[in-house]
Amino acid sequence: QVQLVESGGGLVQAGGSLRLSCAASGSAFSTYSMGWFRQSSGKEREFVASIRGNDVSRQYADSVKGRFTISRDNGKKTTYLQMNSLKPEDTAVYFCAGGLLTTKEARTWGSWGQGTQVTVSS
Repeated sequence: QVQLVESGGGLVQAGGSLRLSCAASGSAFSTYSMGWFRQSSGKEREFVASIRGNDVSRQYADSVKGRFTISRDNGKKTTYLQMNSLKPEDTAVYFCAGGLLTTKEARTWGSWGQGTQVTVSS
């Protein structure tokens, strides 16, 4: 498994942008799929985006398509989530996840960061 630490969250106005980073430690980072999930108060953790180790295949939740972009730098062992045109409904704690399977189900991902808060004001 990999150890993950997120950064880059904060408070932003609607229409603004943020970039989240997820730094990984451990070996074989490039073999792991990486993902971003989010969880808002009273709701279950939901899938946001994922990227395979080869950086070719990416998936997005319908709610963020066209606004968010996931990327990775295997040399730096870091995964990014660029979030543009943010909306108040994007407010949540965002979690980075790592795993050997690439699914939209949180329970299938083996490694998790501690989360970073993103708040979008209207």
